[in-house]
Amino acid sequence: MLIFRLFSVITLVLLNGCADSPAKPDTSEELAAPVKIVETKEKSQEKELKSSIDPDVLFMLLTAELAGQRGQYNIALEGYMEAAKRAHDPKFAERAAMIAMYMKDEHKTNDAVALWLRLDAKNQTARKLAALSALKAGDKKTAVEHLNMLLAADPAGFESALLELAGVLQKNGKTTAVNDALDTLAMQHPDEAAIYFVQSLLAMQNKDKALAEAKIEQALRLRPDWDKALVFQAQIAAFSGDMTKAKTLLKEAALKYPGNNKINKMLAQVLIKAENYEEAIKVYQDMIAVDPKDMESRFALGLVHLQLDQDDQAEDVFEKLLEQPEWRYQASFYLGKIEEKRGHVAKALVWFDGVVDGPLAFDASISAISLLAKDKQFDEAGSRLRLLQSKFPKQKPRLVLMQAELYSQQKQYDQAFKLLTQALVDFPDQKELLYTRALVAEHIDRADIVESDLQKILTMEPDNVEALNALGYTLLDKPGRYAEAEKYLQHALRLAPDEAVIIDSYGWLQFKLGNNEKALEYLQQAYEKQPENEIAAHLAEVLWALGRKDEARKLFNKAVKNAPDDEYLLDFQRKILNGAPE
Repeated sequence: MLIFRLFSVITLVLLNGCADSPAKPDTSEELAAPVKIVETKEKSQEKELKSSIDPDVLFMLLTAELAGQRGQYNIALEGYMEAAKRAHDPKFAERAAMIAMYMKDEHKTNDAVALWLRLDAKNQTARKLAALSALKAGDKKTAVEHLNMLLAADPAGFESALLELAGVLQKNGKTTAVNDALDTLAMQHPDEAAIYFVQSLLAMQNKDKALAEAKIEQALRLRPDWDKALVFQAQIAAFSGDMTKAKTLLKEAALKYPGNNKINKMLAQVLIKAENYEEAIKVYQDMIAVDPKDMESRFALGLVHLQLDQDDQAEDVFEKLLEQPEWRYQASFYLGKIEEKRGHVAKALVWFDGVVDGPLAFDASISAISLLAKDKQFDEAGSRLRLLQSKFPKQKPRLVLMQAELYSQQKQYDQAFKLLTQALVDFPDQKELLYTRALVAEHIDRADIVESDLQKILTMEPDNVEALNALGYTLLDKPGRYAEAEKYLQHALRLAPDEAVIIDSYGWLQFKLGNNEKALEYLQQAYEKQPENEIAAHLAEVLWALGRKDEARKLFNKAVKNAPDDEYLLDFQRKILNGAPE
């Protein structure tokens, strides 16, 4: 239920001033009003003059503006470039650069940015664009020159500038160029912690944990109390699965910065991941005590209570969040989940139906339909599902799966199979659709489809545990293919050794092979982990085969009392118990 979220490694930030489309000048203000002319170098010491734009330049700007409005960007670009050269005004060069970027013409962008820098050498946006261009082109020398100028002009903003560049280049697959430039820069500025910090971010993005740790340690040696670096050092440990180290680092950081919510929230997330839920609750409660308006921590606290089945405490938290408009719908969703757990169908539906907007609106609708299906209100569930299909057309695969589930619950397997087959025409490689059709095909004796769909999934994803288990288990109905079944099930068991259904499948294979004692060992282990009906039926049959019939009957009676209509238990009853001598 709880999702472990860590802060993103690199935030992709657009460069300042880089719009998606070229900005259009306001002709009523910019062009009609007098514009200050940047004087030539030779006249820089003379008294600054103010005058109107030269008529020729004004004509160029008007022509460029009209061309831009008509989508004639080449003409617009040339007009702004020429105006910039004649008027010596960097604003016109900036406009030209924006148009060239919109056109995705690197050569013209470089020309415009170069002119922009000649007219305004201190402009940080122009300098970042120049560095970006050099990095994209693999021109390390020029890139380092621009980065040095960025550092000299704005040491405090240098880290942000590096992150912007790294984010854009990462998106374009050019991280090697950034790393090479940063290595050179680090040699030139060995005391600049921001360089090592960004190198650590990039290394972690490239899944090089050792390099990431080394670089963040270099950054912290230079700035031991840098909160952002301390947090990222803990993130590296968390991403690598070392929750103990992450927890230790964050606790140390929290002592240094007791009021830093970023550190405390990440500590709570790590505690949740490590299943230290009570500690996480204490961290959230402390943050809320300091800042009662911290609704994000309140919401997270409610989720942790829910994870611990502390439904009353969770309910208190979510009911208070109903008073906050931005949290109302999320709180309603989880209040619905609480009522669903309590078996209060009508109350749960009221809460789910109240989620009419926000990120959980679709999930609330699906939860309501699922709840109606469990309550065997199939007509209402189907009606809601049809409305949902028109409201959320992009969710078609998931809605098809839900409809197939409704059909299956009503044992309308032919309709479910037909629906899934039609959906696979539009989504032929959708693994969930393939897997579900394989399960449905088993009910209509289409063993060929079962195998082909599962094989297709494994072709796309050889380590798909569900498909490996399902295919291996399916092959147990074919005595001549036990060796193949064992191959798939052993592979699944290696990937998920603690998964009860896989342990059950492997135990059932052993029974088919005649290894009854070994089968019993695996099936007892599976049943202890997950006492569900199919596993109970398998275990009872093995106990019966071993002559432990009283234990088998006792297990069966216990299971069938809770699930009198279960097909696996009824099958055991038909095959084994009916007619068996007392």
